[in-house]
Amino acid sequence: MSNAPKTAYELAMERLRQKDAEAGIVHESLTDEQKGEIAEVRRVAEARTAELKILHQSSLAAVFDPAERESIETAHRADLQRVADNRERKIAKIRESRG
Repeated sequence: MSNAPKTAYELAMERLRQKDAEAGIVHESLTDEQKGEIAEVRRVAEARTAELKILHQSSLAAVFDPAERESIETAHRADLQRVADNRERKIAKIRESRG
């Protein structure tokens, strides 16, 4: 170890690690396979989000009624949330699997 002073980030990370240790939280490293699976899940979710945004813009371009536009916006937000929830659920499942 170096005698150089620690940065605020390093000090904060040490405190968090100590707090986790005291709470009994154990952090396990992900395998390369898990990292790859998580990256793929994120790529798919990002592509689906981009697709939904394009479809959303297309839908809005054809609608001028404010109530109908609000309905489209609400549905779009729900779709985006569903994609995000699905992504997080899949990532959690991958993290729980032990290779």
